[in-house]
Formats: sequence, structure tokens, C-alpha cells
Amino acid sequence: MAVLDDLSGFEFEDVMEDVFRNLGYENVRQADRTADEGRDVIMEEVVDGTRRAIIVECKHTGTVGRPVVQKLHSAIATFDFDGPKRGMVVTTGRFTNPAQEYANRLQQNDDPHPIELLDGEDLREIADEIGLDLYNGRIEILCDETLRPYDPAADVDVPVTEAFRDIENIEAADLPEPHSAVTFRPVAAVTADTNAVFETSVGVIHRINDRTRFVAHAERGQPQVANEDVATLVTENLHATVDLDAEQFGEVFDAVEERRFGQTQTDYKEWAVERLQQHHTTTVTYTGDNNVTYNKTCEPNRSDISVQSIEPVYLPEVRHTTDLQEYTYPYEYYAAGPSRVTAEDGIHRCVHCDTSGGDETYTYCPNCGAIACSSHIKTERLEGEPICTGCAVTERFALKTKYFYDEENLEAFREEYAEMPLHEKAMENKWLAGGSVVATILLVVGLLVIGGII
Repeated sequence: MAVLDDLSGFEFEDVMEDVFRNLGYENVRQADRTADEGRDVIMEEVVDGTRRAIIVECKHTGTVGRPVVQKLHSAIATFDFDGPKRGMVVTTGRFTNPAQEYANRLQQNDDPHPIELLDGEDLREIADEIGLDLYNGRIEILCDETLRPYDPAADVDVPVTEAFRDIENIEAADLPEPHSAVTFRPVAAVTADTNAVFETSVGVIHRINDRTRFVAHAERGQPQVANEDVATLVTENLHATVDLDAEQFGEVFDAVEERRFGQTQTDYKEWAVERLQQHHTTTVTYTGDNNVTYNKTCEPNRSDISVQSIEPVYLPEVRHTTDLQEYTYPYEYYAAGPSRVTAEDGIHRCVHCDTSGGDETYTYCPNCGAIACSSHIKTERLEGEPICTGCAVTERFALKTKYFYDEENLEAFREEYAEMPLHEKAMENKWLAGGSVVATILLVVGLLVIGGII
């Protein structure tokens, strides 16, 4: 089978657009296929600080002769660009000797519009560099870089320590070392331009000129767009990636897992174009020449959408779990060095109800290890320390429920309570003791009755 033999000419142009983008060229886009004037792909490069346009002719054929190269040279001269220009002819086959001689002569004569030739053998070398499958034209994801999974200037457990700092009645020194695990999840940062004009007999009724950047989770299955916080974390830290060295990170975390990219880069491009088509499709109402109101659905064509870049990278998802007596508290976040986005916060969450979030007050129960909201935290009668309603032993004294760490504390208070004078027993219910005299008298009488005195 010849190189990319199963592709049509248009499909070959699509592949070459992706190839050049992966080789680092900028503003890669296809010319209008209905009137390309010999220009199939247009792109730019910066050499020694000068931006230069490159006009590419794609020929999905066995042999390319001199006339193709000559035609491209004329097209370069007429191409409207404020700066230097050069050309390139790419074929899956080979170039004839006259074609190569013509291109060489342009180079030797320092022609202002030189032309570079890439044949099937050159494509094979490029394929190895960028992960191009020469038989189906799809470009694989080649990625060995990750955002940094922890802040190198701090201990890996610092985020957990900071989270527990908000919990009352617990000290950082009392916390056990959490179990830490990192999963390197594949994501792709996509940048695309959409440029479309919709006209009717009355003129332009709608125009799209938009650059879109989003981040997609890129594991198996349909790609999913990341939320705004995660997307910002990724895009703002793409300049600071590090090599994904599982062995090195295994020395920092208790467990390390690396997920695979679920699809090819070509798949993500096609998905992004389809998504942007749907996103930009809208219905426009306009008035025709006959003063009749019309509705027209404006949907950009695939050729109106140019994917400028697909930047794959691994996004570390760090999960800490801290065991405190009867409870385990997870804390999970996406990391990029010192920056992070919380994915799960099991620390700021009451173990007894649905209360969660950083606006609530949470207290640690040293009796069972629970973290509870104010509705589920009481004061232990003997120790004067917090205790949660889930583990407390309770009993009513002086018409009020008292909370104890265990039966031993309860029994100790029973004995203490039995020895109390009546006025001290009344004080066990501060609301009654601080209320009316009648209420206090009634309480005392009630206690006497219960005690069998009257």
C-alpha cells in the first residue's frame, strides 16, 4: 500500500494541515477549496524575528512534475501578504527530475519565493516525529509531559494540612500522615478560529469571527469539556510542564497511576470542529426586500473552523485520604505546582448530615474522630470538650440532655449529680435556673418528687 493511499485529495489536505500544525507552524489553515488558485494550505513561520508566509500545494498522486512547481511559484507571487513568502509542495509520491531541478534553481538564485519539496520518503520521516499513521492518516497523541503534581517548595501533604486548619479543636501536630495517590489524567487544550459570513439577497445577516480555547478531558470515550476552573489551571500552566517520570513521582506519592489518551489527535480535532459547529449555530431573523420577515439558521461549515493547536498534557489528580479513628477523610484536587483546583473536599463536610462547604463551622470530635457541623456538636459534660451527637452517650438531668464520651463518664456524673444540693442540680439546666423564680421553684419541687422526698 502506498503512503496514505486510502485518502482522497481533500482528506490528504486535512492530514497535511494537522501535520504542519504538529511541526510547529503557526496560523495553519486551508484555502477555499472552490477557488484555491493553487494554494491548498496556508501557514506562517517566524525566522530570525521575521514572520513569513508559506503557501503549500498538496498533491496526493504518484508523480509530481515541473508544471506544478511553476504554477505554485506564480501563486506565491500574487499571494497578498505583507512580508516574505515561500512555497512548499507535498506529495505522497515522488518528484520528477525537472521538478527538483526547478526548485533547486530557485534556491541557488536566491529567488524571493523559494519552494521546498517534500515527497513520500520525507513524510515517512515526519511520521516518526509526530506520530502520523501513514496508512490511515491519523495522528496519534505523543505526550510525555505533565503539569507538576505538587509544589516543589513545600511538602506534598501541605494542601491537606491547610484544609484541616479550618477545623476547630484539632491541631496539625495531631494529624496522622495521609495516604497520597496521584493519577495523571490526559487532557488536550484546543485553540480554534471560526470565521464565517452568512449572506442573503439583502446582504450580510450574520458574521462569526471568534477564537475559542477550551480544555477537554481526553480519556476513553467521548471527550468532555473541562470546567472553567480546571481549564484555567491547565492553560495558565502549559508553559511550566515537567517530564512524566512515574518512577520519580513514585518516590513522592504512595501510589502513581497514568491513564492513556483515549483517541488520536485527529479524533480530537474532528470532535472540536463538530462542537464548535453546534456552538456557533444560531437562528437569525431578518427582513427581506419585500418587507417579509424571515428566519434563517446560520451554521458554519467545517471549512469555516480552523483548529490552531491541540496541546496534549497530563493533568495530575491528587487524592489524599486521612484516617482519624472511625472516619476517613478524602481530599482531592487537580494540581499544577502550587496551584490547584479542588475536586472533592471530604474535610469540610459534616459526617452526620449533608452540610458541606467552607462557609460552615466544623469541629473535630476527639471521641470518635468525626468532623461535624455546629448542629451535631455538643459539649461533653465532664471534660468540657466537643463531642458529636453520633457517638455521645446521653441522659437527661434536670430536664436537660447531657452528653458524655462513654458510659464510664456518664456513671461518674450520675454519682456527682446525686451528691449535688438542689440548687446545684437546678443549675444543670441554665435556662430554668436563669428564668423566673416560679420556674426554679417548680424545678426544685420536681426534683424532690423524683427523689421521693415529698
